[in-house]
Amino acid sequence: MINISRLMCGIQYYGDTLRYSNTSANQKNGTSKGFGPVVVWNITRTCNLKCKHCYSDSDNIRYENELTTKQAFSLIEELANFNVPVILFSGGEPLLRPDFFELINYAIKMNIRVTVSTNGTLITPEIASDLQKAGVSYVGISIDGIGENNDRFRGKKGAFDAALKGIQYCREKQQKVGLRFTINKHNYKEIEDIFKLIEEEHIPRACFYHLVYSGRGSKMIDEDISHEETRNILDKIIDYTKFSYSKGTYKEILTVDNHADGVYTYLKLLNNDPDQAEKALALLKLNGGNRSGIAISQIDWQGNVHPDQFTQNYLLGNVTRESFSDIWSNSKHPVLNGLRNRKILLKGRCSHCKWLNICNGNFRTRGEAYHGDFWAPDPACYLTDQEIGIN
Repeated sequence: MINISRLMCGIQYYGDTLRYSNTSANQKNGTSKGFGPVVVWNITRTCNLKCKHCYSDSDNIRYENELTTKQAFSLIEELANFNVPVILFSGGEPLLRPDFFELINYAIKMNIRVTVSTNGTLITPEIASDLQKAGVSYVGISIDGIGENNDRFRGKKGAFDAALKGIQYCREKQQKVGLRFTINKHNYKEIEDIFKLIEEEHIPRACFYHLVYSGRGSKMIDEDISHEETRNILDKIIDYTKFSYSKGTYKEILTVDNHADGVYTYLKLLNNDPDQAEKALALLKLNGGNRSGIAISQIDWQGNVHPDQFTQNYLLGNVTRESFSDIWSNSKHPVLNGLRNRKILLKGRCSHCKWLNICNGNFRTRGEAYHGDFWAPDPACYLTDQEIGIN
C-alpha cells in the first residue's frame, strides 16, 4: 500500500507504523523487527457475488475442506505466537462463514489487530454493531463503480445499494469503515463520482487498487487501463488528497498493488514541494517497495500458505501439517526465497530501474501473467524510461 495522504500531507495513520518502520526495509520474513507478516486469511471461498476480478475465483457454492473452527483457533494461536500484527479476514465473503465472529473475537483476544475485507452486502445494523463491539479495527467494503456499473462488475443486481448501506450502517455504529475500488477499463471514468461519494457519505478512508491479473482477474489483462490513463488517475487521486487535506477532513487515501505510485508521487512533489518530497522519499526507502513473501502472506480456506493472495499458484505449505512459523521462516521454496532476494532475479527494465530500492520490482504476478515469467517486468509500471533512468 502507498499512503498518498502520508506522502503528500504528512498525516500519520496506524498502518504507517508497519509500512515505514526503521526496520521495515531490511526484513526478510516480517513487517518489522520482532513481528511476523500481515496475514490475509481467506477464511472461506464461498461468496454471494461473482466479481470479474476475483483472485480466489469464488462463487455461491460450498467448497470442500475449509479449515474447521478448531483448526482455525489453533492457527490463530500460532499467528499470535509468531507476532503477526494484523489478520485481514477475507474470502470469498467472510461473513458467510458461520463461525466468523468466533474467529475474529478469538484473534482479538490473542492481541492481533483484526481488519475485514467484505463486499458489504450482508452488513446489517446488527452486524455493524457486532463488528464494533468485537473491536474490529477496520472494515473495507468494495465498490467498483456507481450503481449498475458496480453491479455488472460484481455480478449481482443491487450490490451497489447493499454495499452502500453496509458503509452507512458501519458509520452509524461508529465502526471504522472505508471504501475499496479496483481501477479498470470499465470504471476508471467514474473516479470523480467515487470522490463525490466519499464526500457525501463521510467515508474516512479509501483504497484505490490497481488490477492484478490473478484468478478470474487473469482474464482481464486487456481490460486494464493504459499507462497514460493510469497517470491521469493518479493525478486525480493526488489532487483529491490535497483537496481533502485543505478542507481539514483528513481522509486517508491509499493506492494498492502498484509501487510505481510511490515514485510517481515523489516526482510530483519534487516539482511542487521539494521539502515534502524529501520526507516522502525517506518514507519510501524505509518501506522498501513490494513486500509479497516478506511482510505479507496469504492463508487460504484450506490452510494453504502462499506468498500473497494473488500467488495461489505457488504453495509454500499447509498449516494443518506444519506450523505457519516453520513454513514462513524456513521454507526452501524457490519463489519465496526468490521474493526475499528478488533484485538479482528481476529482468528487463525492472532490473535496471534506479528506483528499485523503493519499488522492489513491483508486482510479480502481473509480470508472470503477461510475460509467462515470474521475474519479468511488471507491465503495469507506467513510469517512462527517462523517469526510471534507462534512457
